[in-house]
Amino acid sequence: MNEIQRIQHHLEQAIGLLESRFLEREELIRLLVLGLMGNENVLLIGPPGTAKSQLARAISQLFGSGEWFEYLLTRFTTPDELFGPVSLQKLKLDQYIRQTEGYLPAADFAFLDEIFKANSAILNALLSILNERIFFNGRDKEESPLLFLMAASNELPEENEQLAALYDRFLIRYEVGFLKHMSSYEQMFQLPTDSLPSLLTVKDVETVRKASEQVTLPESLIYMLYQLKTAMEAKEFTLSDRRWRKIGQLWKTSAALNGRDAVNVWDTVYTPNMLWDFPEDVTVVQELFHTAFQEALKQQSERDLPLHDYDQTAKRWLDMEDELHAFQFKKEVGGSLGKEAQEQLKDRLEQCKQELEETARQLRGKLVQWQQREKDWPGYIRNQNFLLIHTDRYAVKYTHLRIQGERILQTLQGLYRTLFDREIPGVQYDYTL
Repeated sequence: MNEIQRIQHHLEQAIGLLESRFLEREELIRLLVLGLMGNENVLLIGPPGTAKSQLARAISQLFGSGEWFEYLLTRFTTPDELFGPVSLQKLKLDQYIRQTEGYLPAADFAFLDEIFKANSAILNALLSILNERIFFNGRDKEESPLLFLMAASNELPEENEQLAALYDRFLIRYEVGFLKHMSSYEQMFQLPTDSLPSLLTVKDVETVRKASEQVTLPESLIYMLYQLKTAMEAKEFTLSDRRWRKIGQLWKTSAALNGRDAVNVWDTVYTPNMLWDFPEDVTVVQELFHTAFQEALKQQSERDLPLHDYDQTAKRWLDMEDELHAFQFKKEVGGSLGKEAQEQLKDRLEQCKQELEETARQLRGKLVQWQQREKDWPGYIRNQNFLLIHTDRYAVKYTHLRIQGERILQTLQGLYRTLFDREIPGVQYDYTL
């Protein structure tokens, strides 16, 4: 077991422990893990009493030795409360230096409640900590050890340029609500209360981040990102270049966590939570993403099920169907054709016959193999990205590709019957599965 496999194993244990304490938070827990490993901040939007701060504390407990800082901001919060008091000794020497030990700039993990209540005196320092992990202490730039910052708010920021800049620093956004299912209420009174074990270390995070730097982002997925950007802009949703770049970086983190050196389409699944600005836009954003996702999945699957090539063959001969069918009819009724034209059409018809037979047989074989794989698509998807949940739902997307292939096969068979008045030999296929 290598380092990444060991970390993955411990993360799976950690996720299981968190899920046993925080009900109906499966997706959020995985997003927090991804954000932590990818050096991204997470913002939770939702009412009080939804265990936002408790979840943040639980994440930090999994690391045992990390320094923890949390604070509830109000419009009256002063910089001293977040960044530490000014050193009186330094002030006597005309140096404006804060004593940051025990405060946000020196923390490994932090939770800031009601983040958008921060006033202008706090905002600028927050921006550099959130984005560059740097705190400007007097004339000095201090690197912050901050591994992960989670913030919460009961409401989104009003139109304010400074608050908009703060909001943009949170790549992952998630709307948290109250529990919905009866089974959750049954479990709520029997949840574990003991401390979480230290399963992970700061070094583990550094290992994953270093591995992600070696991961490549294939051109096909860069194109997917651009398609998504274009589709969103057509709906008047705009993201900063910084956020698009960070999305690509987080895809790399996912690939690294799964022990791969290249991003694949299954690393992109949680992207909708990085796209919206307002919770009411989530449904539209998800639809736009799933359209781009399905196309990217189709391209990634082309090696095993090259639908594009089969479709091109079908379309090419469909375009010549009338001409070839007319030639067949004239042969039967004894119509006259020039010798040269007759030879050309005869050769073309023979070529059509061979291509349709060969393509249909290949496609039929691929579809039969695809059907066999469908028996364990959830397991295959799980192996691609261990952070995914409800993999059986994603398996439907592979079924959609099979259905596309079956339509192409039906087209090939129908064209062959029209031109040659019989079925393609050896291409029997059960469309009822």
